[in-house]
Amino acid sequence: MKNQAWIKALFYIAFLYDAFLGVAFILFHANLFAMYEVTPPNHPGYVQFPGALLIIFGMMYLQVAREPVRSCNLIPYGMLLKVAYCAIVFAYWFSSGIPGMWKPWAIADLVFLVLFGIAYMQLRKVKA
Repeated sequence: MKNQAWIKALFYIAFLYDAFLGVAFILFHANLFAMYEVTPPNHPGYVQFPGALLIIFGMMYLQVAREPVRSCNLIPYGMLLKVAYCAIVFAYWFSSGIPGMWKPWAIADLVFLVLFGIAYMQLRKVKA
């Protein structure tokens, strides 16, 4: 498929991004909260479970990167992850406030969401 290279690269980057964040929140959550001067939750499991989910989604992005046309049905699930995170962070950001720690990732996820949508539309045309 023409232009499939950018889609593969996008999902390889998404894999690395989410897997890296997942590992960071599983292993180094205390350091991350301290670095951003944010009070951590009362139990590490509240951060480690979402970290594990990020790794799982990262593995899904890896599957899409390897076989974009065949795996394009997975992209909406990745988009929903990005929508969920962005909706929560932006809602708090623009209403009652949220620590700055969460903002860069929301902006990055918004970019991923838009690019995932474009990739999905292109891959659906090929699959049809």
